[in-house]
Amino acid sequence: MSDVTALPVANRLPIVAGDSSPAAARQEPRAASRMTTQSASPIKTASGQLVDRFGRVHRSLRVSVIDACNIRCQYCMPAVGVQFLPREHLLSFDHIERFVRTAVALGISKVRLTGGEPLLRPELHSLVARLRAIDGLQQLALTTNGMLLDNQIDSLVSAGLQRINISLDTLSEPTFRQLTRREGLDRVLAGIEATRRFPQLELRLNSLVLRDVNLDDIYDLVDFAQQRQCTLRFIEFMPLDSDRQWSQARMVRGDELRGLLAERFGPLLRCADADPSQPSSDYQFASGGGRVGFIDSVSQPFCAGCDRLRLTADGKLRNCLFGRDEWDVGEVLRKEPFDSRALQALLCAGTLAKHAAHGIDAPDFRPPERAMYQIGG
Repeated sequence: MSDVTALPVANRLPIVAGDSSPAAARQEPRAASRMTTQSASPIKTASGQLVDRFGRVHRSLRVSVIDACNIRCQYCMPAVGVQFLPREHLLSFDHIERFVRTAVALGISKVRLTGGEPLLRPELHSLVARLRAIDGLQQLALTTNGMLLDNQIDSLVSAGLQRINISLDTLSEPTFRQLTRREGLDRVLAGIEATRRFPQLELRLNSLVLRDVNLDDIYDLVDFAQQRQCTLRFIEFMPLDSDRQWSQARMVRGDELRGLLAERFGPLLRCADADPSQPSSDYQFASGGGRVGFIDSVSQPFCAGCDRLRLTADGKLRNCLFGRDEWDVGEVLRKEPFDSRALQALLCAGTLAKHAAHGIDAPDFRPPERAMYQIGG
């Protein structure tokens, strides 16, 4: 078998020293994942488990089904000139199902379909049905910008979709156009309302705030979510934009947002973490006005509790959103007859090579070559 590491060790992110406890990153305020190199003795992958060098058991998988998107958000994509993968370079549904079955056999229990915009992939509901039929897969979710959801939600729910996250960064059409470089807020809102027809489907709204674009929108967004009794989560701007325009100045930290919301809506009370691996820190309004979450990936990293792996649309395994390493599982998935042991070996190798933390706060941090839409959100 060829070397499973696509990039040289020298290109990997540095390990940040400190506490190795997975619980450490879940405290308030959250601390960065702090694991020492001394704690990084290899841990063999136990039967049915994907375990890295720091004892983190991986149960969650994000599968990008397409890199193409129908909007051009400033925090993700370039305004013009983007080149998407040719259709023949995308993993087929057969390949994705093959990968997920293998991953589930190793302990993965949660899968989220992402993009790009996953609803651009034709017949996505058929993939949902195939994945839901896999024994051992407990949760199947989807992240979308919502613009195509109105016409697809019925088939997705019928196929077995259980959770859905919809991006909603503003309720203003001019701000939507500025942020996404496209029109279509009305289509997003229609998708949200269509989703609310299915109470069995867990709905969350995701908002990313840029200080110079939509900071003033946070209050209307909270009101919108409260009126619809769904959870709103604010996500910090991460250095994964294709234009490389990320800056601390444009990013609005989660603690600043919490302060602003508390001034308007009253005190926020921290909720207990139902799942320590969840990236969101959730808060309840003391007034009883619902729940709001914060994914503070930059200012308060949660790497110590991370249990996620990623599969890109072109068949590369990634163990970290900010990592620079990839393992070419597409080659194994496309080969006939399929060698499940070879794929298991790649999954184990990729998991074992995971770093303690993403290293954003390190002075020599370099963003990955791929932007968010090319990795899978």
